[in-house]
Amino acid sequence: MARIPDSFIHDLLARTDIVELIGSRVDLKRAGKEMKGLSPFTSEKSPSFFVSPQKQMFFDFSSGKNGTAISFLMEYDRLSFVEAVEELAKRAGLEVPREGGFEPKVVLDGPLDALAAAQRFFTERLRQSPPAVEYLKKRGVSGETAKRFGIGYAPDSWDALSQFLQNTRHGIDAGLLIEREPGSGRAYDRFRNRVMFPIRDTRGRVIGFGGRTLANDPAKYLNSPETPLFHKGRNLYGLYEARTSTTGALPYLIVVEGYMDVVMLSQYGIREAVGTLGTATTREHLQLLFKSTSKIVFCFDGDRAGRAAAWRALEQALPETHEGRECAFMFIPEGHDPDTWVQEIGAEAFREKIAEAAPLSQFLLDSLTKQVNLGSLEGRARLIALARPHLDKLPAGALRTLLIDELARRARLGRDDVEGMLGAAQTGAAPPSEAAAAEPARAAPGASRPIRRAMQLLLERPRLAEQVEHIDLLAQAGVPGVDVLIEAIDFFNAHPDARAAQLVETWKDTAKGRGVQKLLAQEAPLVDETIETEFRDTINRLTFRALEAEATRLLEESRHRELTRAELGIIESLHRSRPPKSRR
Repeated sequence: MARIPDSFIHDLLARTDIVELIGSRVDLKRAGKEMKGLSPFTSEKSPSFFVSPQKQMFFDFSSGKNGTAISFLMEYDRLSFVEAVEELAKRAGLEVPREGGFEPKVVLDGPLDALAAAQRFFTERLRQSPPAVEYLKKRGVSGETAKRFGIGYAPDSWDALSQFLQNTRHGIDAGLLIEREPGSGRAYDRFRNRVMFPIRDTRGRVIGFGGRTLANDPAKYLNSPETPLFHKGRNLYGLYEARTSTTGALPYLIVVEGYMDVVMLSQYGIREAVGTLGTATTREHLQLLFKSTSKIVFCFDGDRAGRAAAWRALEQALPETHEGRECAFMFIPEGHDPDTWVQEIGAEAFREKIAEAAPLSQFLLDSLTKQVNLGSLEGRARLIALARPHLDKLPAGALRTLLIDELARRARLGRDDVEGMLGAAQTGAAPPSEAAAAEPARAAPGASRPIRRAMQLLLERPRLAEQVEHIDLLAQAGVPGVDVLIEAIDFFNAHPDARAAQLVETWKDTAKGRGVQKLLAQEAPLVDETIETEFRDTINRLTFRALEAEATRLLEESRHRELTRAELGIIESLHRSRPPKSRR
């Protein structure tokens, strides 16, 4: 698959002035060495949004977001990673390169071309298929709606599409064709005698299809298989159409389960609907949705299966419900689905039901309350026990605080009592900036205090990496997190002009990357005049630990054999190089 070279990302971030980029969208004022403003991601009234020219990063203590210029565009402009890179490249007057020579065209562009050709093929065949047209009319789908969603028809033939496509291999890679024998290059059509619904990515490219049979096929709906382009757990039907239905921000997005639900709601003017693709709602779905709106309304059938699906969605939504984000749940009367219900009650009444949808907090506590007897002491204690694992998933913030208040009211206990039962360590009510000051963030899981401090200093002044001479010895220090520190030192030595932002982007979506972002968000005391000295002293102390460990090993060896002159030299150097005690 084609990829953007890391070297280009580093160069692009180096050319981008993050203050200028964000300043064109957010009102910023100078605050010491940084720029300060109101969070663009929440409705705060006191500024807690900072942009660091030195680190070329932003920190939003209101929403908990932080990152590089690329991250900001992804969050603020709701762009994908590739789209954000292309936008920054356009600003810088650069062309985005792709690695891999001609290979990416076979793996990526080829299947995309095949999918686009298939979509044209299916829409053309729809006009020639009276049964398919009649089916859509029977379901109430207008010609305008069918055109808007690109609905088509796959002929009842084993090779209609395979003969149409010029390259069989591209059709196989796209999931449109099935190879008869591995390596044979001969294939037959995957979709036959089906009304076809193209699935688009956020850029409007067709990446897969869903097909509804017109025969007595036991598989009523058939989706494209998983491919490098298409993943059911990461894509949603109708999201592109919903995003392009308005020029402003989407007030909410409604998550339904079927293709026809999305299509019919759109036809009735409710164009904010998206559909899962035969799978339960995933966190990847939620992350994708929250890039386009701040509120998600889950719409499920009112039967047992629908409520079970809603509960699974709630469990996935809890960790993603940060400040400024909302989730709500509405249920369709039994015997209906969104498709038929909107046709029965109309768009205005349907929107009223959306407005009445139960907030996540209400749905959670009401569902748990039904499982206990609040009239007994045991029942109220049981309610808190049931709520605990769900509250543990919810990020710290106002929603969690209010949920605990409501839980305390229902259990007829004081808030302090409930917090004690939940576990004080799990309440996490302090805002991000206070939490950072109270407990230093870790540069890596389990990193020691000297490592965290060395990372803080290095991220503030990356050129300090040049001063670290004995990397091999430092690696033997045996201190948790030293491997991450060494990797950061190696990175800045390899990229002398890089800043913290480039390291964050390189380590994106990794545990060490998240650790570095937390460390950068910490309000650590840093004095320009002493940064270099403190970093050198910290590295010396860490190196001394390695020498000390080696000397201890050699002294143990001396009990069994005579040490060499070089080994005796290591012990002597240990006594000469003993560092002063830390004042930290």
